[in-house]
Amino acid sequence: MNMQSLYLVVPLAPLFGAVVTGLFGKWIGRAWSHRITIALVAVSFFASLEIFADVQAGHMFNGAVYTWLTTGDTSFQIGFLIDRLTVLMMLVVTFVSLMVHIYTIGYMAEDPGYQRFFSYISLFTFSMLMLVMANNFMQLFFGWEAVGLVSYLLIGFWYDRPTAIYANLKAFLVNRVGDFGFLLGIALVLMVFGTLDYAAVFASAARHAADMAPIPGMSVGLLTAICILLFIGAMGKSAQFPLHVWLPDSMEGPTPISALIHAATMVTAGIFMVARMSPLFELSDTALSFVMIIGGITALFMGFLGMIQNDIKRVIAYSTLSQLGYMTVALGASAYPVAIFHLMTHAFFKALLFLAAGSVIIAMHHDQDMRNMGGLRKYMPVTWITSLIGSLALIGAPFFSGFYSKDSIIEVVELSNLPGAEFAYFAVLSGVFITAFYAFRMYFMVFHGEERFGKAHHGHDAAAHDEHHGLAPGQKPHESPWVVTLPLILLAIPSVLVGYITIQPLLFENYFRDSIYVSTEHPGMAGLFMQFHGPFEMVVHMFQELPFWLALSGFATAWFFYTKRPDIPEALQKRFHVIYTLLDNKYYFDRFNDWFFAGGARGASRILWVFGDIKLIDGVMVNGTAKLVGMTSRVFRHFQSGYIYHYAFSMIIGVFVLLTVRNWFA
Repeated sequence: MNMQSLYLVVPLAPLFGAVVTGLFGKWIGRAWSHRITIALVAVSFFASLEIFADVQAGHMFNGAVYTWLTTGDTSFQIGFLIDRLTVLMMLVVTFVSLMVHIYTIGYMAEDPGYQRFFSYISLFTFSMLMLVMANNFMQLFFGWEAVGLVSYLLIGFWYDRPTAIYANLKAFLVNRVGDFGFLLGIALVLMVFGTLDYAAVFASAARHAADMAPIPGMSVGLLTAICILLFIGAMGKSAQFPLHVWLPDSMEGPTPISALIHAATMVTAGIFMVARMSPLFELSDTALSFVMIIGGITALFMGFLGMIQNDIKRVIAYSTLSQLGYMTVALGASAYPVAIFHLMTHAFFKALLFLAAGSVIIAMHHDQDMRNMGGLRKYMPVTWITSLIGSLALIGAPFFSGFYSKDSIIEVVELSNLPGAEFAYFAVLSGVFITAFYAFRMYFMVFHGEERFGKAHHGHDAAAHDEHHGLAPGQKPHESPWVVTLPLILLAIPSVLVGYITIQPLLFENYFRDSIYVSTEHPGMAGLFMQFHGPFEMVVHMFQELPFWLALSGFATAWFFYTKRPDIPEALQKRFHVIYTLLDNKYYFDRFNDWFFAGGARGASRILWVFGDIKLIDGVMVNGTAKLVGMTSRVFRHFQSGYIYHYAFSMIIGVFVLLTVRNWFA
């Protein structure tokens, strides 16, 4: 098989699995549904490995597969751009997807929508691969919208739950806001450059660096406008402030999709897109500063929210938001390779944490409240040790993958000279302590301390427990089956090793030289290169740096609060009740959105209904027309009397009117 055929196999294999399982799952049964989809995603993964080896040998590809539409001089094509950035994303997407497919066998074993779920996650894999393999904006937009559609279906997978329906509708609407900006950016690219092909746009971008955007009433640079509009799309897809509100609620979907969509793949689409558009962003310092500040706000303030969550999946969800903020800050500092490096390491350890949380949820009979857990390490040894590995990688512990990528982000932001870099540096530095605190708060509440399961339940889970959630008194949790624990082990390995192995080639051997452009005016990557002497030396040097001591402080605080003095968090909650209430209500963003946007839309609809529908359409047009016909009929029926002289009189009047009108216009 030649390489171009192999390029087609990567996205089409999971698409074929999705179609077969979606249309014929009822007839082929559960076992064959997961066998077919897992086998085809495995084909996609191994094909990606083969393409990766080919790209490493220096063989790139950029070409059209077929022309979808031609209008005037513009062609809209389906095409692939296979370079180092693409193959790295292909490997991450297919590997994590394969792990999630295997894990799903155990997690969804008793769910009546088993075949439908496998069809959806395979369809998502196809959509994400089409996005990352695109060589033009049209195909990028297709993949962008396709992953949004499938995420809507997956978040609302349990469609009989009102909370799931609310969550998927919320995700869909918030992403439409971001996608509106994204589509405007693509339209502006087509209007200015006359093409949607990446290579053609990037090649001519510098010639438009001084142009002004054709936006009436605004004086803004053309490339600044394009980059900010494109980044608004990334703010929606990658859940950046203020379009972050959909991601925590998306935890209403089954846990496997939390790992697949909201940790490792879909939410990183915005990060990938900005890195792909580096030749455009490098020509606008304003856009880069905007990106950096938004990322800093997200990294810091979403981390605060993770500190007070009691739902195990929501802690990880807010952690995802915060880590996406770190990646965005790196993008704003022109450290695109560092952002992609953290994207890769984060994909492994965050997918691991989500799947480990799912294993805990299975053992707890779908009770997700950490206040009802404790002491699980002796019942679930594999889940315990893999969760510990994931937590250590998340906080950037020495020798774990997260250390190399997160520490690199902090260093490049410190070296940046763009406006907003000082705030971003403060945000990512403060986030080190916050991340360590909420990560090990979760770890200690779940796996250590008093066994709180089988007792009175807390919060909203109390009602759920009466139905089918939580362990009954006397019940003990147990380790999950191998189809759940095997993916945990396979994800734990790269969570430990991948950062150490790949930091030097990815960041310091110019791996992305043909994929990412960085201007020499932005010193972040160059300064980082000067400070790098090898991965082991980074660990040695780390003990002299503030981030290490902040992470250690966060770990020690969580250990003391939740194993030695659990009364202190309760006292602090009462003492700082106002701050806790603010955090518990997520800065009131949801309430504001419900009041202003949802309430405003309902109010506008009510006005249109009362004045537009009832009074104008029904009152004037429909009923008014009927009344006018009735009034006219009542007048004319007097002339239809049956008497000849009435008709003669009417004819004379008619002739008189016609003659008068004729003479008037003559």
